[in-house]
Amino acid sequence: MDMMAGLQVSFSALNAQRTRMNVIASNLANAQSTRTPEGGPYKRQEVIFAAQPQRSLFAGMLDEQLQDGVNAVHVLDIVSDANGTRLEYEPDHPDANEQGYVAYPNVNVMREMVDLISATRAYEANVTAINSSKDMALRALQIGRV
Repeated sequence: MDMMAGLQVSFSALNAQRTRMNVIASNLANAQSTRTPEGGPYKRQEVIFAAQPQRSLFAGMLDEQLQDGVNAVHVLDIVSDANGTRLEYEPDHPDANEQGYVAYPNVNVMREMVDLISATRAYEANVTAINSSKDMALRALQIGRV
């Protein structure tokens, strides 16, 4: 694996984790939203990642022969959580049904915070990998000076 492939993998991970953090922020912001343009309460969103082989046209043929197994990550989809809403008894709420229950989003704030910390740590790890690759490249260039 060359240095640029390693950087491209880390850059793809930064992009994917940034998308994940944006979706988590949206979930947290809408944790109490009982109305959406589509109707009903907000539905929790989740990011689906997929591995994507790092290849150019010519490099793809070589990689098939070498099988280095280096994969970047990309966001495959952002899907709504299939779990239902949670009902709370609030008869005075404007969105309450006939029985006095309000349908709230199925967003668990604690779970979202754990996911946010996980995404932040993954982002930081990839920034560290990029900085290490950059330092190795600079040191390799300094070898030629001597």
